[in-house]
Amino acid sequence: MMFPEEKKVYVFELDDVLFPKKDYLLQVYYLFANFIEFTETFPPQSDLVNFMKNHLENQGEESLFEHAQAVFGFDMKYKEHFERLHVNAVLPLKLHLFDHIEKLFSQLDTANKYICVLTKGNPLEQLNKVKFMEWGEFSNRIKIYFHDELAFRQIDPISFLAEEFAVETTAIQFVD
Repeated sequence: MMFPEEKKVYVFELDDVLFPKKDYLLQVYYLFANFIEFTETFPPQSDLVNFMKNHLENQGEESLFEHAQAVFGFDMKYKEHFERLHVNAVLPLKLHLFDHIEKLFSQLDTANKYICVLTKGNPLEQLNKVKFMEWGEFSNRIKIYFHDELAFRQIDPISFLAEEFAVETTAIQFVD
């Protein structure tokens, strides 16, 4: 994989760039379905997981809880638990980098380039994903930044990264 050699800092988004976001979501749905089956005894965990997986693949994440709730009839009070799981789920399986990203990280590392993640979305949910990533040899070499947190503090992410890595903004390459 080729990369612009004149750049010094390579900035990656997390979801669907470093790993498939659905790998995270499907584990959250699995945990939620287990909770519902354990708490209510119905629906069977596998039925709810299959419904949620199908919904995700065909209609996306939007209104997934509401559609599942309407089909299976569990109480709306579980929506808070569903949302909380997105933020603090203890995943049964690690999240794995795409193969091409691992190769690119190795190439960038060999070329003495800085690698970081600038991720959008709920910082707590994104941090949870980071915790369950299998970073391999890069676990202590990649810095993680949260776009929404910087924006909330009214800090321009590009300028912030340039300052953090002591480079001009033109030396930053976004990979998406």
